[in-house]
Amino acid sequence: MKLFERTSIGNMKLKNRIVMGPMGTTGEADGSYCHEGIRYFEERAKGGTGLIITGANVVTSKYEPRPCTELSDFHNVERLNMLIERCHHHGSKVCVQISPGLGRQQFTDPFTPPYSAGDCGAFWFPDLKCKPFAKDQIKDLVDKVGYSAYLAKLAGADAVELHAYGGYLLDQFHSAQWNNRTDEYGGDLENRMRFTVECIESIRKNVGPEFPILVKFTPVHRVEGGRELDEGLEMAKILESAGVDALHVDVGCYEAWYKAISTVYQEEGHQMDVVEAVKKTVSIPVLGQGKMFDPRKAEKAVKEGVTDYVVLGHQMLSDPHWANKVKAGDYEDIIPCIGCNECLLAGFSGKHYYCGVNPLCYAEGDYQLPEKTDEKKSVLVVGGGPGGMSTAIAAAKRGFEVELWEKDSKLGGNLWAAGLPTFKNDVLKLITYMERQLDKLGVDVKLNKEGSQQDIPAGKYDKVVIATGSNPIMPPIEGIENASSANDYLVGLKKPGKKVVVIGGGLVGCETAAYMKETAEEVTIIEMLGDILAIADHCLNNDQALRDMIKERNIAVVGNAKVKKIEKDRVIYTKDGEDHAVDCDTVIVAAGFKSENRLEDELYDKMDNIAVVGDAEAPRKILNAVHEGYHTVRIM
Repeated sequence: MKLFERTSIGNMKLKNRIVMGPMGTTGEADGSYCHEGIRYFEERAKGGTGLIITGANVVTSKYEPRPCTELSDFHNVERLNMLIERCHHHGSKVCVQISPGLGRQQFTDPFTPPYSAGDCGAFWFPDLKCKPFAKDQIKDLVDKVGYSAYLAKLAGADAVELHAYGGYLLDQFHSAQWNNRTDEYGGDLENRMRFTVECIESIRKNVGPEFPILVKFTPVHRVEGGRELDEGLEMAKILESAGVDALHVDVGCYEAWYKAISTVYQEEGHQMDVVEAVKKTVSIPVLGQGKMFDPRKAEKAVKEGVTDYVVLGHQMLSDPHWANKVKAGDYEDIIPCIGCNECLLAGFSGKHYYCGVNPLCYAEGDYQLPEKTDEKKSVLVVGGGPGGMSTAIAAAKRGFEVELWEKDSKLGGNLWAAGLPTFKNDVLKLITYMERQLDKLGVDVKLNKEGSQQDIPAGKYDKVVIATGSNPIMPPIEGIENASSANDYLVGLKKPGKKVVVIGGGLVGCETAAYMKETAEEVTIIEMLGDILAIADHCLNNDQALRDMIKERNIAVVGNAKVKKIEKDRVIYTKDGEDHAVDCDTVIVAAGFKSENRLEDELYDKMDNIAVVGDAEAPRKILNAVHEGYHTVRIM
């Protein structure tokens, strides 16, 4: 495969064309890498990745609070060196990303106006007006960028990458919508690029002529008022002229964050048209990204010259061994990224990384399953959704005798309703992956078998795990018999008519409405709260993507409304003290879920070896089900 050709960027030799993209990581109080972070990177190197690009290392915390790791001091070198050496042991090269800051994107301080290129508004805190950097402060940052690069080289890095993309500080200088300066750092494109070019010159001065320098930049924002591709290609030429060794292409900014950091709703390869345009513009290597987790499509992109290197971000969290599995042809054993962005949500909530489908992410040294022993234990898992399958897989890996009972004719549970909409098929890959692991591990799967309080105790199992999931709630609305649950429509048991009303504007309701609009002429969401997705616990980029889909599909939204009655051809609701009606031929209810935990109550007094996981405990997320199933077995 061309993906596994030996190549080089400058004088940095690489064993393949697979790159782990930069993602922020937590660190110690002084900004150094923590041991969990070092182990996390090492696992991706162990997995066969050719080049690992670290998350952004800020060069100073003088102008804004530190968002992640910092590389500003000689004492930061020690941990970074540990990280690099351990990746080198597995044949991976390490590129250290260096950032002068987040600017208007800084998210840790809602009280202090952030610095930026101009006096634009802060992204996370719109009431804050940014403070433009003074020229002496820019010079200070340029010097610190160079020193940070020197420290990276001292730590043993193979290359550095300048963080100049995605609406962060350097991109704010690049962009007319945020840079309204009138000095030599504002105005035409050459002036707006001046800060970045000076950073490149400072890096080169500090690392010498042979050390590889990469720049990650954004040729197009794909938002109204943002950069268009023509200007982005001119930027690529300026960067090449500045003497960098490779360009790492990004798309989007926080105003449309999902175009930069992919969600389940984006198509595979959604940035590659821009990557190809840049590659045709410059003669240096180009790194491209954008949901390129399908090995066949990644190989095709490299083979056809769309990109020189394939960059994987969240896929490296879900499966750090992607490269090795691809090389071995074990495509079906790759743990799929499902675009949930629980990783990003965790980071922006002040936590370390979590991965919805990989409980070991950022806990590679702490959460390994105990080694197999000669002791034989029997485990019964009741329920074949994500929690049940995760439990059974972990138990089988420990060498236990495992049975999995599923009352339906197929495994997957509510993953089917979550993944069957055309724009969410990534979720279905998790079912396929888990089914394959159950088969490979020899789990005794019994379909069309429902557990009862009689037959479960009779099996004398060492452990019984209840993973019976949850069922849709049908609220006590007059005429509710004229409606059906969202699940019935999501899995195709029922087909919508031409005029659809969805009761409930949460995550399930909005996704259902968007899916129904693919065939229906009119779709209306009726929501009790003032806005759709008001209590959805998901990341901003997922939220933006779904809201934009609702808008683009012309789905009507009625907020602050309570459904009073459902009739065969209309829904009556109350808003602002008055009754209103919407004509329809289909009414769909998305009012939440309730746990199916009958077995727990029935067995509580009969058995003391029961655990409950996933929605059977409380309706939540795929992450909760997968993790709880895994950890229930890990601590046995």
